[in-house]
Amino acid sequence: MPQKSYVVETLRKAQLLELLSKGTRLDGRSLNEVRKLEIQTGLIEKANGSAMVSLGNTQVIAGVMVDKGTPFPDTPDKGLLIVGAEVLPLAASYVEAGPPDESAIELARVVDRGIRESEMIDVSSLVIKEGKFVYAVFVDVNVLNVDGNLFDATSYAVVSALLTARMPKFVLDGDAVKNTGEKVPVPVSKVPVSLTMASISNTLIADPTSEEEAVMDARITLTTDDEGYICAGQKGEPGSLTQEQILTAAEWAISRGKEIRAKIREATQHA
Repeated sequence: MPQKSYVVETLRKAQLLELLSKGTRLDGRSLNEVRKLEIQTGLIEKANGSAMVSLGNTQVIAGVMVDKGTPFPDTPDKGLLIVGAEVLPLAASYVEAGPPDESAIELARVVDRGIRESEMIDVSSLVIKEGKFVYAVFVDVNVLNVDGNLFDATSYAVVSALLTARMPKFVLDGDAVKNTGEKVPVPVSKVPVSLTMASISNTLIADPTSEEEAVMDARITLTTDDEGYICAGQKGEPGSLTQEQILTAAEWAISRGKEIRAKIREATQHA
């Protein structure tokens, strides 16, 4: 969600490019190094699951709510999974109060796609009565602070919240649905991990900061599953990526994905 700034573009791009040519960045990281990742879970008591992620200075919180719902007409044998995102006005100076803008909608869709295409949740197991009653899993995301790479911070928060979520157990009681009062884990089978990379004058970097996003030419987000397969991708910004850059991006997404997945599992295994 970059915000272009003429001042940043003219005064900082030269410095960025000089450092990138030496294989380093303004904050001292290597080209494919991600910022420090911190994950806290169980912060929202009324939610079925929650997680707050800090990726560098970018901070995101996600909450999961599960209820009974009605399946979509074209998928009567599948439950519902819906991800929504909002950037709070306190998160950045450019954010205005009101309904989510195009960037927030894209953020939610990219994160939703990575989770859905990885088959993290077996939505077919969320059916109570086919065509009539299903579990509806809603994940709401609030961005608390913006310092670049909202895609990955949001994805890690959503995944962590789902991994720790416990949903009410519903059973059929005649033609109605009854809440048994029990809580069961959300049926999670995989841990998808996204990695967002930016191209600045043909140099590829991972986990861009706001300053780096302000001068990037193109952006790509790749999501991998537990087996290291790429299951989703999203290209952003008007610039292009070379074939070599795309192959490099895939290698980084797989290798860094393993490291980040281990951190997510460690942070959520006892929650």
